[in-house]
This record gives sequence, structure tokens and C-alpha cells, in this order.
Amino acid sequence: MCPKSTRPGALSREEKQEMLKRILAKRGGAKGTGNLGKGAPADDVRADEDVPESAWRIDKFPQYLQLHLQRAVADQIGVRSPFFLVNDGVATNTTIIDGRTVVNFSGYNYLGLNGHPRVVAAAADAGARWGTSASASRIVSGEKPPHRTLERALADLHGTEDAVAFVSGYTTNVTVVATLVGPRDLVCHDRLIHNSALQGARLSGATRHAFPHNDWQALDAFLSENRRHYERVLIISEGLFSMDGDAPPLDRLVELKRRHKALLMVDEAHSIGSLGATGRGIGEHLGLAPEDVDVWMGTLSKTLASCGGYVAGCSALVELLKFSANGFVYSVGMPPPMAAAATEALALMRAEPERVARLQANGRLFLEAAKAVGLDTGLSEGFNVVPVILGRSLAAARASNALLARGISVQPVVYPAVEERAARLRFFITADHTAEQITQAVAAVAEEIARLDREADEA
Repeated sequence: MCPKSTRPGALSREEKQEMLKRILAKRGGAKGTGNLGKGAPADDVRADEDVPESAWRIDKFPQYLQLHLQRAVADQIGVRSPFFLVNDGVATNTTIIDGRTVVNFSGYNYLGLNGHPRVVAAAADAGARWGTSASASRIVSGEKPPHRTLERALADLHGTEDAVAFVSGYTTNVTVVATLVGPRDLVCHDRLIHNSALQGARLSGATRHAFPHNDWQALDAFLSENRRHYERVLIISEGLFSMDGDAPPLDRLVELKRRHKALLMVDEAHSIGSLGATGRGIGEHLGLAPEDVDVWMGTLSKTLASCGGYVAGCSALVELLKFSANGFVYSVGMPPPMAAAATEALALMRAEPERVARLQANGRLFLEAAKAVGLDTGLSEGFNVVPVILGRSLAAARASNALLARGISVQPVVYPAVEERAARLRFFITADHTAEQITQAVAAVAEEIARLDREADEA
């Protein structure tokens, strides 16, 4: 139930105090061990009229009240929300916000292929021929020619036997992990793995182990002690970590998966188009063979200018997923225009490797310039993702707003997406950014952080 609720930011002082009390109050719980049906404690029997509103009114959920309070506090201290800003037009190295053109570091159109005339034309032609929707799950009647054309191109990109495309990148990780492992198995994932892979591991029912970020020695020690307790073991890492912009020691992870007879899955959402001489990802970057990794996962919404996700690997893996992965079997097929757009973007990337070279040069320039003025860029290796760590969520939000006022769009990443001490501005670098845009942005960031530090000292 979701009755009409008070608009965020329009609360009286008394209402805010009451809201805070609700959030901080401990929720009552049953202490009995008897059951009435599934999971209903015997000691918790009560009349319907005694059920608190927080159990059946969404606007009384503690997590909603917490969100409501945060917005009200931000309004009180004059911090505009930096989220859900409307970008009008194709987001390249610039975008339009509130009718004003700004330099854009908030989108992952890494090679500038979103909006490319050939990509747009491919999507339009596919829409005219097959419509804007697959209109069914692919396993029944939603299979369209652009699906297999895209999948063959993706398999060729990775050098694998086959590939399968999903309608959502997030769903790809969730459903693939949940298909490959179960309650008798173990998932070992990097501590900084994307939420989608983590949710897939939880859904699978497998035991989960988060190893320290990029610490292959710690993972080796853990598996040496615990591998024998599980049937299957799935190791998950990323080709390029989306929050920190660093790559994993994938060659070492390949050694571990062989030694411990495990499966290895790599999320290449941010590494396709940015790593390797021709943008083929971390495998090309490190000189690995396609068969070194069991599951090459990627998204179509970043470099490939579309929407969705995919998995590339051996034919047995792809066949298993097509008939068993819930997120594929029970979901509509990717819209034909999106499949055609991704295929054309992939063809452009492979035909124009100079785009990849420009992106990599821009990433190095941004990282070097940021370090030169003393900005904390964390673990970034200077590819396409460079964080500037401020350490406080409020400071990150204020810096984002101040930079937007100066014509620079960059989003803050705040708690709980990262730890509070790791709150940051996250810069996405593209092949289309100019050297002037990069150096001016870095200078502006340094100035705004210095200003915020002065204001904090004076407070």
C-alpha cells in the first residue's frame, strides 16, 4: 500500500523529530520458537489492528523514512540533490542540463559511439523491419535475426565458441551466477565486485566469500584451506573496477582457477573498449587466451552504445544459459533495434582502433593531471574511470553541485554505494574529451576541494 504521503522536504520540525525517532527505534521481534505456518512465531500472535503501520504502509517503512529525512536535511542546509538531473540530447563529451551545455564526465559513452550516424541508422532500420520489441521471450517466439548476428560478433570479439545476449546487464550477472552455482557450492568474489554479481551469489544459495580487493594470495590461501568442502567453486572479478578504475591480476586468478579446479567469471562491463590495443578487454590487455576464463561477461550500454548484457564462452555454457537461466528464459528478448545498434557499434570499434588509443591517452592525461595537483585518485590506473576521493558524502555532493555551476558534470558516489570515508567524484573519461576539457576540469576540481576544505576549517 502506498497512500498519499508528505512531499520530501516539506516536513515540520516536529515531523522530522518524530521521523528520526522511528528510524532509531528498535523494531519489535518475536521471541518464541513455535511456528504458525512458515516462519510465524507463536508468541507473535496479535490482532490485525495491532499490526504497526511500518509493516504495511510503504511511506512508513524505516528505509523510506531514512531517505525522506536525508532529503529534508539536505534541503535545510541548501545542498541540491545531484541525482536524476535531466540530460537533454546525446551524452558525449558534452551534454545539456537545464538548457546549458556542460562538459560531461558522467556518462560511459567511452568511444563516442552512442549517437554515431551509423549506429543510429542501424537501430532505425532494425526498428522499421522488426519493430521496437521482440514481443516475447526468445525461447518461444521472440528470436529475431539481429540477436544471433550480435551474438556471433560478441563471440568473435572474445574468441569464444558462442555468446548469448540478455535484455539487461544487471540481470545478466544475477541470473548467470544463480544458474551456475547452488547451495552445495562456493562463490569467491572480489570485495569490490559489482552489486549485480553479489546479488546473483546471494540468490544462488551458495556460500559466499569476499576476498580482499585484488589480493590473489589471500584467495589462494582461502581456497587451499576450504576448496574441499564444496562441489563447485566460482571465482568472480571485474575486467576494470567501476568505482576505482583499476584492473585485477587476472593472470594470477587464471592460475588459481586451474590449481583449485574452479570456474572463473570476469565482468568486462567497463573494460571492453578501454583495455587492450583494440579494445577487446582485459584478456587482450594481459595477453590471455579466450579459454583461460570460463565466463566472459559484458554489457552493451557502455562502449557498445546500446542496452543489455551478454556472456561469451564455450558452446556448452551458452546452451545451458539459453535453456536454464531464469533471466533469459522468462524475460523478453532484447529489442531488435538495440541488438542492431550494439552490432554496429562493435563493428566501428574494431574498424577504428584509433578511438581506443584516444580514450587511453585521455585517461592517462586525466590521471597525471589530477596527481600533479595533489588530488586523491585512489587505485585508478588511468584508463576510463578515475575517482577523486573526498572522504565525505556531503563534501562530494557539494563539490558536484559547485562543478556543475562551473559547467562540468560529474556525479558523486556516496554512502552506501561506497564507504563514507571513500565518498568520491567519479569521472568517466571518453575518447571525445579534449585535452583542454580535461585539464580545465582537473583545475576546477582542485579549486573546489580547496574551497570546501577552507570552509570546513572555518566552521
